[in-house]
Amino acid sequence: MDPILEALDPDRTRPADVLHSKGLSLAFGEKAVLSDVNISFRRGTITALIGPTGCGKSTFLRTINRMNDKVSGFRHEGDVSLEGESIWAPTRNLLLLRRRVGMLFQRPNPFPMSIKDNVVAGVKAHQIAKGKQLDVVAEERLRQVGLWDAIKDRLNESPYRLSGGQQQLLCLARALAVGPEVLLLDEPTSSLDPISTEVVEALLRELTPALTLIIVTHNLGQARRVSDNTMFLYQGELVEHGPTAELFEHPREARTENYVTGRIG
Repeated sequence: MDPILEALDPDRTRPADVLHSKGLSLAFGEKAVLSDVNISFRRGTITALIGPTGCGKSTFLRTINRMNDKVSGFRHEGDVSLEGESIWAPTRNLLLLRRRVGMLFQRPNPFPMSIKDNVVAGVKAHQIAKGKQLDVVAEERLRQVGLWDAIKDRLNESPYRLSGGQQQLLCLARALAVGPEVLLLDEPTSSLDPISTEVVEALLRELTPALTLIIVTHNLGQARRVSDNTMFLYQGELVEHGPTAELFEHPREARTENYVTGRIG
């Protein structure tokens, strides 16, 4: 658990499932995207979301930290709860929700500021640390993602001078700096070369069980390599979910088998 949240409520009971979707349906205007999704996400695990383009994977992911709220026409039915409390509860602090549920996007999106300031941007916004403490946070997170040795003498430079893989690792360091409990990843390696992809995948495995990860990927090999559990979405429906090896090797549904064997996609 995040140390600040634990300090605020040290006796807080932590359920085994950190996130739960119940009867969740999503739409934009009259266009339905997902219908009646019921699933729980076990704490400290990695879940892969797979399915063809347009099946609702990214919409589902972005709903979890309410990034769709201000998208024109977005509406939802049902609920998503974080540790038993609805993400849409009237008392829910949206800034705190997004701190607890971080996100890494498909393409690296460093801010137009120095490398160091990128890492600690959220830390400063949430007033988690200040002064020299920011230097410590920056070093810790850059070491965590394996960037420190390569860029420790370039902290005041622009992040746009880094390679694509380094930029994505920088964005991951920024997401981790605020101490999230859940990390959402929307095709985080789709724009990276194979070597950078391997580095990111290895790091994702190291982040558990401290974090719970949910990753959208079109790369079925990646889903098999990194995830504990997999969700298969197809035409707006959660067709099947379960342990990754079981879903790929012994799918219960014909549509799942057709997708993971390449017959549909």
